[in-house]
Amino acid sequence: MDTNRIALVIDSCTDVPPADIERYGMYVVPLQVNYRDESFLDKVTITPQEVYDRFSEEIPTTSTPTPAIAREVLQRVADDGYEQAVVVTISSGLSATYELMRSIAVGLPQLDCHIVDTKNIGMGAGLVALAVARRLAAGATLDELRRDSDRIVDSTKVFFCVDTLEYLHAGGRIGNVTYAVGSLLDMRPVISCNEKGVYYTVAKAKGRRQSLKKAIRCAEEVAARYPRCTMAVVNGDAAEEAVEVKRELEESVRNVDAWYEGQISPVLVVHTGPGLIGIGVSGA
Repeated sequence: MDTNRIALVIDSCTDVPPADIERYGMYVVPLQVNYRDESFLDKVTITPQEVYDRFSEEIPTTSTPTPAIAREVLQRVADDGYEQAVVVTISSGLSATYELMRSIAVGLPQLDCHIVDTKNIGMGAGLVALAVARRLAAGATLDELRRDSDRIVDSTKVFFCVDTLEYLHAGGRIGNVTYAVGSLLDMRPVISCNEKGVYYTVAKAKGRRQSLKKAIRCAEEVAARYPRCTMAVVNGDAAEEAVEVKRELEESVRNVDAWYEGQISPVLVVHTGPGLIGIGVSGA
């Protein structure tokens, strides 16, 4: 057994492109999408498009992975011969997934786990996972990653633009007054996660195009703080706009080592609805 091998485990809302999940051999713990009569495993038994298609009938809820599934994934890691693992989760300020994975890991003493709270969500969390994956591929030890993970988290930001406030309101992420005033005046927030990993409004703009421009400016400002960076543009049923946003960023941000793109997870679709654009930046 190679005791120097370190497994990388992510939850399904830590959005990483499927090709990179396969490339780095990541294990994925799925969250849940819950309808009145049935529940689905995020990215396993339900797709983003299926969530969109059912919005007219019902806006579902979401929940953490079940303890049984989380335990099964970590047990599979141990059964595959690993003695060490890094577990990367979405923000503890937005989900109980981080605490769940910590508690499950305690019950598996044969597996030495470092749990990373990304204080982020979606591709923001995904960029943290990819940075960890690159460090592991370069031969980093678990102790080195314990020391480095806070720096990786602190240097990673994501900015979201939504096309409607309806789904954030339905999920309790914004209040009644913010929803009513924003909808009436067509004010679109640019949303990120603060240092505690909780949603907050970075900027506001009137109309879709202006909100996208503000998100692009926010991402440019973060990228400019670092000599090199990694960037991502993701979307929720807004692929054409995502192409335009990425093209604009490619023209203005010249210190990017790698680009990532793709769809957001079904769980995130539930909370944002169709029309989301997300821009992620991770400094190096």
